[in-house]
Amino acid sequence: MGDGARALGDLSDDLVNRPGVLPGKAHGWFRTWFGKVWQVRGGGLYALGYALTFVYLEVTTVLGDLAAAESVGQFFTSEIVEFVFRFLSDSIINLVKSLIWPIHFLQMSPPWGAIGLGLAFVIFPMLLKKPIERWLFGQDTAE
Repeated sequence: MGDGARALGDLSDDLVNRPGVLPGKAHGWFRTWFGKVWQVRGGGLYALGYALTFVYLEVTTVLGDLAAAESVGQFFTSEIVEFVFRFLSDSIINLVKSLIWPIHFLQMSPPWGAIGLGLAFVIFPMLLKKPIERWLFGQDTAE
Protein backbone atom coordinates (compact mmCIF):
# COMPACT_ATOMS: atom_id res chain seq x y z
CA MET A 1 0.00 0.00 0.00
CA GLY A 2 2.89 2.33 0.74
CA ASP A 3 4.35 1.78 -2.73
CA GLY A 4 0.96 2.53 -4.29
CA ALA A 5 0.61 5.76 -2.33
CA ARG A 6 4.15 6.76 -3.26
CA ALA A 7 3.46 6.03 -6.92
CA LEU A 8 0.26 8.07 -6.78
CA GLY A 9 2.17 10.97 -5.22
CA ASP A 10 4.84 10.76 -7.93
CA LEU A 11 2.15 10.67 -10.61
CA SER A 12 0.42 13.73 -9.13
CA ASP A 13 3.73 15.59 -8.98
CA ASP A 14 4.45 14.73 -12.61
CA LEU A 15 0.95 15.78 -13.70
CA VAL A 16 1.37 19.19 -12.11
CA ASN A 17 5.07 19.93 -12.61
CA ARG A 18 6.32 17.81 -15.54
CA PRO A 19 3.43 16.59 -17.73
CA GLY A 20 5.85 15.97 -20.62
CA VAL A 21 7.39 12.94 -18.86
CA LEU A 22 4.08 11.05 -18.62
CA PRO A 23 4.21 9.27 -22.00
CA GLY A 24 7.60 7.77 -21.17
CA LYS A 25 6.44 6.68 -17.74
CA ALA A 26 3.15 5.33 -19.10
CA HIS A 27 5.14 2.97 -21.32
CA GLY A 28 6.93 1.68 -18.22
CA TRP A 29 3.67 1.31 -16.27
CA PHE A 30 2.01 -0.49 -19.17
CA ARG A 31 4.99 -2.80 -19.56
CA THR A 32 5.00 -3.62 -15.84
CA TRP A 33 1.25 -4.28 -15.85
CA PHE A 34 1.43 -6.29 -19.05
CA GLY A 35 4.36 -8.33 -17.67
CA LYS A 36 2.27 -9.28 -14.63
CA VAL A 37 -0.71 -10.18 -16.82
CA TRP A 38 1.60 -12.16 -19.09
CA GLN A 39 2.88 -14.25 -16.21
CA VAL A 40 -0.49 -14.74 -14.47
CA ARG A 41 -2.35 -15.68 -17.67
CA GLY A 42 0.25 -18.17 -18.89
CA GLY A 43 2.43 -16.10 -21.19
CA GLY A 44 0.85 -16.98 -24.51
CA LEU A 45 -1.79 -15.92 -26.96
CA TYR A 46 -4.48 -16.08 -24.26
CA ALA A 47 -2.51 -13.59 -22.11
CA LEU A 48 -2.00 -11.27 -25.08
CA GLY A 49 -5.68 -11.45 -26.04
CA TYR A 50 -6.74 -10.81 -22.44
CA ALA A 51 -4.49 -7.75 -22.11
CA LEU A 52 -5.43 -6.24 -25.46
CA THR A 53 -9.14 -6.82 -24.85
CA PHE A 54 -8.97 -5.31 -21.36
CA VAL A 55 -7.04 -2.23 -22.52
CA TYR A 56 -9.43 -1.71 -25.44
CA LEU A 57 -12.51 -2.00 -23.22
CA GLU A 58 -11.08 0.31 -20.53
CA VAL A 59 -10.03 2.98 -23.04
CA THR A 60 -13.42 2.92 -24.76
CA THR A 61 -15.14 3.17 -21.34
CA VAL A 62 -13.10 6.22 -20.32
CA LEU A 63 -13.47 7.91 -23.70
CA GLY A 64 -17.21 7.24 -23.68
CA ASP A 65 -17.53 8.82 -20.24
CA LEU A 66 -15.50 11.84 -21.33
CA ALA A 67 -17.59 12.24 -24.47
CA ALA A 68 -20.81 12.10 -22.44
CA ALA A 69 -19.67 14.90 -20.12
CA GLU A 70 -20.65 18.45 -21.08
CA SER A 71 -17.12 19.71 -20.46
CA VAL A 72 -13.86 18.32 -19.14
CA GLY A 73 -14.15 20.65 -16.13
CA GLN A 74 -17.61 19.30 -15.34
CA PHE A 75 -16.29 15.78 -15.79
CA PHE A 76 -13.58 16.32 -13.19
CA THR A 77 -15.66 18.27 -10.67
CA SER A 78 -19.30 17.23 -10.49
CA GLU A 79 -19.07 13.68 -11.85
CA ILE A 80 -15.81 12.40 -10.39
CA VAL A 81 -17.41 10.33 -7.61
CA GLU A 82 -20.03 8.90 -9.95
CA PHE A 83 -17.32 8.25 -12.52
CA VAL A 84 -15.17 6.35 -10.03
CA PHE A 85 -17.99 4.01 -9.00
CA ARG A 86 -19.22 3.55 -12.57
CA PHE A 87 -15.67 2.98 -13.75
CA LEU A 88 -15.10 0.35 -11.05
CA SER A 89 -18.28 -1.51 -12.02
CA ASP A 90 -17.43 -1.19 -15.72
CA SER A 91 -13.91 -2.44 -14.96
CA ILE A 92 -15.32 -5.59 -13.37
CA ILE A 93 -17.50 -6.16 -16.43
CA ASN A 94 -14.50 -5.50 -18.68
CA LEU A 95 -12.46 -7.99 -16.64
CA VAL A 96 -15.03 -10.72 -17.27
CA LYS A 97 -15.31 -9.83 -20.96
CA SER A 98 -11.52 -9.95 -21.23
CA LEU A 99 -11.35 -13.37 -19.61
CA ILE A 100 -13.69 -14.78 -22.25
CA TRP A 101 -12.12 -13.01 -25.25
CA PRO A 102 -11.72 -16.23 -27.28
CA ILE A 103 -15.51 -16.64 -27.33
CA HIS A 104 -15.94 -13.21 -28.91
CA PHE A 105 -13.26 -14.11 -31.45
CA LEU A 106 -15.02 -17.39 -32.27
CA GLN A 107 -18.33 -15.60 -32.83
CA MET A 108 -16.91 -13.04 -35.25
CA SER A 109 -17.40 -14.97 -38.45
CA PRO A 110 -18.22 -18.66 -38.03
CA PRO A 111 -16.41 -20.89 -38.99
CA TRP A 112 -13.56 -18.55 -39.93
CA GLY A 113 -13.24 -17.20 -36.40
CA ALA A 114 -12.59 -20.72 -35.06
CA ILE A 115 -10.13 -21.47 -37.83
CA GLY A 116 -8.33 -18.16 -37.29
CA LEU A 117 -8.16 -18.68 -33.53
CA GLY A 118 -6.78 -22.20 -33.98
CA LEU A 119 -4.14 -20.94 -36.41
CA ALA A 120 -3.27 -18.08 -34.07
CA PHE A 121 -2.69 -20.51 -31.18
CA VAL A 122 -0.38 -22.58 -33.43
CA ILE A 123 1.52 -19.69 -35.04
CA PHE A 124 1.81 -17.34 -32.03
CA PRO A 125 4.50 -19.32 -30.14
CA MET A 126 6.59 -19.60 -33.29
CA LEU A 127 6.53 -15.94 -34.35
CA LEU A 128 5.51 -13.55 -31.58
CA LYS A 129 6.11 -15.08 -28.16
CA LYS A 130 9.88 -14.52 -27.98
CA PRO A 131 9.80 -10.89 -29.24
CA ILE A 132 7.07 -10.05 -26.73
CA GLU A 133 9.03 -11.67 -23.89
CA ARG A 134 12.18 -9.81 -24.95
CA TRP A 135 10.25 -6.53 -24.85
CA LEU A 136 8.70 -7.35 -21.49
CA PHE A 137 11.64 -8.84 -19.67
CA GLY A 138 14.65 -7.67 -21.70
CA GLN A 139 16.16 -11.09 -22.16
CA ASP A 140 15.69 -14.39 -23.92
CA THR A 141 13.58 -16.75 -21.87
CA ALA A 142 13.75 -20.49 -21.93
CA GLU A 143 10.71 -22.38 -23.16
